[in-house]
Amino acid sequence: MTKKILLSVFLLPAVMTFAQQYGGMWIPTELNEKEMKDLGLKISAKDIFNPQKASIKDAVVQFNGGCTAEIISPKGLLLTNHHCGFGQIQAHSTVQNDLLSNGFWAKNTEGELPNPGVTVDFIVDIKEVSNQILEGTDNLTEPELSKQIAKNIEIYKNSQKIEPYQSISVKSMYYGNKFYAYTIETYKDIRLVGAPPQSIGKFGSDTDNWVWPRHTGDFSMFRIYAGKDNKPAEYSKDNIPYVPKHFLPVSIKDKNENDFTFVFGFPGRTTEYLPAIAVEKIMKEIDPARIAVRDVALKTLDEKMRTDDATRIQYSAKYASVANYWKKWIGEVEGLKKSNAVEKKVMYEGSLVAKNHEVKTTLDQLNKLYNDQAPFALNNAYYSETLRNAETLMLANLYYNYITSVEAGRMDDKGTTAFKSRLTSFYKDYNAELDAKVTAKLLALYSNKTAAQFLPAGFEKYKNEAQNIQSIEEISKNSIITGRTEVNSASLSKDIEKAFSNQDKLIKTLKKDPVYQLFVSMRDTYTTKADPQFTSLQTKIDALQKTFMAQQMATDKDRKFFPDANSTLRVTYGKVKGSSPRDAVSYNYQTHLAGVLEKYVPGDYEFDVPKKLIDLYNKKDFGNYKDKTGDVPVGFTATNHTTGGNSGSPALDANGNLVGLNFDRQWEGTMSDINYDPRFSRNIMVDTKYILFIIDKYADSKWLIDEMKVVK
Repeated sequence: MTKKILLSVFLLPAVMTFAQQYGGMWIPTELNEKEMKDLGLKISAKDIFNPQKASIKDAVVQFNGGCTAEIISPKGLLLTNHHCGFGQIQAHSTVQNDLLSNGFWAKNTEGELPNPGVTVDFIVDIKEVSNQILEGTDNLTEPELSKQIAKNIEIYKNSQKIEPYQSISVKSMYYGNKFYAYTIETYKDIRLVGAPPQSIGKFGSDTDNWVWPRHTGDFSMFRIYAGKDNKPAEYSKDNIPYVPKHFLPVSIKDKNENDFTFVFGFPGRTTEYLPAIAVEKIMKEIDPARIAVRDVALKTLDEKMRTDDATRIQYSAKYASVANYWKKWIGEVEGLKKSNAVEKKVMYEGSLVAKNHEVKTTLDQLNKLYNDQAPFALNNAYYSETLRNAETLMLANLYYNYITSVEAGRMDDKGTTAFKSRLTSFYKDYNAELDAKVTAKLLALYSNKTAAQFLPAGFEKYKNEAQNIQSIEEISKNSIITGRTEVNSASLSKDIEKAFSNQDKLIKTLKKDPVYQLFVSMRDTYTTKADPQFTSLQTKIDALQKTFMAQQMATDKDRKFFPDANSTLRVTYGKVKGSSPRDAVSYNYQTHLAGVLEKYVPGDYEFDVPKKLIDLYNKKDFGNYKDKTGDVPVGFTATNHTTGGNSGSPALDANGNLVGLNFDRQWEGTMSDINYDPRFSRNIMVDTKYILFIIDKYADSKWLIDEMKVVK
């Protein structure tokens, strides 16, 4: 095994630099400019991030707290993924006016649609503040360590002079070995400008998700609005389009294999520096448990969504969200196995121990802790995923937290109003009868897969799925939580205000509710028999992981370390490249419109194609957007190290021009969150030529093209 692993490292393609052997999500103030220029970068690191003057960072924003977006015009025009804007597109959709199916294109700024609550965040500055945040923490252990760090963070934030519309966020890096402060500006008036129909924006849907070759036009367009002083402002019809410090020119030049690219965005979470034992547990136990729960939920939802349009619209965003990581975890498990991730970690740990014997002590302790935690961690995976995917139990959890807050005197009128608003939003997209089936099936899975010590008394009755479907439906029909039975002469799902008119009666009725009591039995068992042990061991693991991280950085002097992703602004770079993920299988780096027609299945939920797009293809009416093949390029792959949160991130060329929109990764390489392997790890991007082709030729929205600076 050792010989095979070493051989695979030495046979990596020549274009992969040493840094890309490990991937890289770099803090933009700490870029390796020489390495980037050696790979092909033409601009300077200051052109990418400069707090003193306009730079590319001024065109890159975090979209609504989870995705990335970029400004592509001097009028605040914003580009992100279709799946990032999906919730907003859905919110504006009805059965009569189905924007998901039909698409939406404003004809001018007056036709752009407001989206209450949606925000975008600009990063104005980044500073390392490790000395200030770690002051006075020597020799402290938990919980005193966390208290002192929290105190130091508040002292630092209070010492900074910022504008009223700015905020400061201090983030831990390298498992608490370093800290960075981010100055943030938040804009709150974000309007929907355009979105293709989901037959373009979601083409391939779940079948093609995480898969290459890909033919999805995964983009949507918004616009940032500001007050008349160009500063952040709450929504107002008097607001004006935001004038950015910088916007990205859009390139429609052809791409070639080995072209330099970099992706600028907000990757969510990676764990590249875990010990081998942790990776093994994820691969063999935790991910398979999560996959099993979501597999049941998705199959049950899909059966209904395929036969009922109202359910399809109601559940489309939720289904996509659940399916996204379900498929990712499947690919992650396969990728970890295929890339020999555990074996490589073991070898690397051996090399560290050979240089620093203190590492062995740390690893021995980590191995014991992970093995001790394993049964509790597995129960945590099944329990948390069951609650996350059985919405009826999720509702019961919300009411439990509400009742607990009321009885503890922590729920004031403002809190109750916020809670009722949350419930209204939840019930809008909740089908009690459908979720009764989901809950029934998940309870059967939970009962059969969970060790007896973690099950409530009498829970064996839920082992039979068929019986559950009948019994949970009966419980659901007799529950006020589901909204199918009234309290205070009102249904919670239809008249929140009236249902809450007598709070004491509501709480008494909730406590007797069969769904509530079912949830409480599960919660009480979990919180007494699993969670304390899981959490206690995790606290010890986290402390040792900090030590292990510091030891890796101190011992391996030849390796360049980047901090794990934590939703902060990062730069990753690589080259346009195809892949050979399996024996006798080779993928080109580029897909084309012809591939869309090859996959076309009339009327299909995932592979239908709009007639107008077919007509444009048949007429070869491609305008300026075809490439050297004579066809319109749709997507391409590169070796950039991305993850969730990078959705919507700009893919830029050597000169800082927008060439693509990041939206996915290749399934064989989704393990890059844990173990980046340059042989398999590829990010997937929508080609800017396809984006502009759809806007111009399909949507007849050339007014948007005219706003942009198009590089030919």
